[in-house]
Amino acid sequence: MSDIEETEVRGGQGQVLDPETYRDSIGTMDQSGKRKWVYPRKPKGKYTNYRNLVSYILLVIYFTVPFMKINGNPLILFNVIDREFFIFGQPFYPQDFFILTLGAIASLIFIIVFTIAFGRIFCGWICPQTIFLEMIFRKIEYLIEGDRNRQMKLDRQEWNSEKIWKRTLKWTVYLVISLIITHFMLMYIVGYKEIFKIISEGPFAHPTNFIIMILFTAAFYFVFAWFREQVCTLVCPYGRLQGVLIDKDTINVFYDFNRGENRAKWRKGEDRKAAGKGDCIDCHQCVVVCPTGIDIRDGQQLECVNCTACIDACDEVMEKVGLPKGLIRYASENEIEKQTEFKFTGRMKGFAIFLVLLVGFLGYLLYNRGEMEAKFIKPAGSTFFVRDGKITNTYNYTFLNKTNEKKLVTIKVIEPKHGEVIYSASSKIPVERDKITKGTINISFPEKEMNLSKQNITIGVYDMKGKLVDSYQTYFEGPFKLQF
Repeated sequence: MSDIEETEVRGGQGQVLDPETYRDSIGTMDQSGKRKWVYPRKPKGKYTNYRNLVSYILLVIYFTVPFMKINGNPLILFNVIDREFFIFGQPFYPQDFFILTLGAIASLIFIIVFTIAFGRIFCGWICPQTIFLEMIFRKIEYLIEGDRNRQMKLDRQEWNSEKIWKRTLKWTVYLVISLIITHFMLMYIVGYKEIFKIISEGPFAHPTNFIIMILFTAAFYFVFAWFREQVCTLVCPYGRLQGVLIDKDTINVFYDFNRGENRAKWRKGEDRKAAGKGDCIDCHQCVVVCPTGIDIRDGQQLECVNCTACIDACDEVMEKVGLPKGLIRYASENEIEKQTEFKFTGRMKGFAIFLVLLVGFLGYLLYNRGEMEAKFIKPAGSTFFVRDGKITNTYNYTFLNKTNEKKLVTIKVIEPKHGEVIYSASSKIPVERDKITKGTINISFPEKEMNLSKQNITIGVYDMKGKLVDSYQTYFEGPFKLQF
């Protein structure tokens, strides 16, 4: 490769900087601890295309889910204010929070197991912070200000007309997008109809909601316009969690130091192996594309989000100089050290099976709940009365229909037998979907059946097909009797 070609491989900077000086010039912190802005070069390549596809799919999901319904219920809704929760169209209530707690625990285990097996792939491919920053805000920045070198030039130049209008345009677009993201995020809490209502009625009609939207918009704008990669390197606990979970069999983005060292500049026609040089031509393209400003060649680092930009950059350079791709690739530390081909080991298979089981468990928690929740509570201060040889107690019932269809139910005493239910109205009680129904019944037992002054009984709720949909254990009061 000629000197001109070498400059092109180095990103068109026109000079080769000392490696240490170069690393310091793009790091997130200088030697005094002051933040240094990261200007990543626009990545391109196979993995970037895959990431774009995944990100676009996830963005479509994010912006469409609030409008999707199943059986008339929102697909996803976490209305903490009104205590309305819907997951995949299934209603959840405060009484179901034990299920959500178990689901959260299972999700945490899923994250831990996934990280042990596959590293920090989530951060680079699925994390909302990465997707919004890299696939929306960063692309807007490239579109308005240009690629890395143009951004650096614009940042250094005086505040002339070009810089003013470009920065103003970028910040204005950032603000609008932050506002849109905030509105859609709040749709997951109160629903899209309520958001449209708030917008149509104006901020003066809903001052609290307006302030909340402004605060969240400001937070999004701050994160994506200024804080950026610092969320991943300083704030996010997942990066720290990764440090204690990964081991030598974990798949991560790795630099093959056995193949790459010793690093040396490219010289056309040179036998690098005979000269004792590795395949790394020290072009720093893996560094300039890194959104967190690290050098992957320094080994695995907590700041690495596994975004694969360095893989694409290195593969592009290797192709230009005629060397094999994969100098930087997805691999385990053992694979790099022992120079063996990647194998889907028994450990990986075990983790994969465990992950599938966890997903199945979460699905079971979400879909296999009771159709109805019933409670029978004696009114405060009430007791019993005896008439015609029968002891009668009064109960207030509360039915919560958790299904997506209206139900007709009836009440029967399961244990002990011979209990009679006396309704204040019809024995067929209508219970609307996703609604709470309340009422009062009397339950009578023959005197000879009740030997205790307070005896446990079980009351069942049945649908019109005779299926038991829920049961509730309470107590039945009667006259005190001496036992001999």
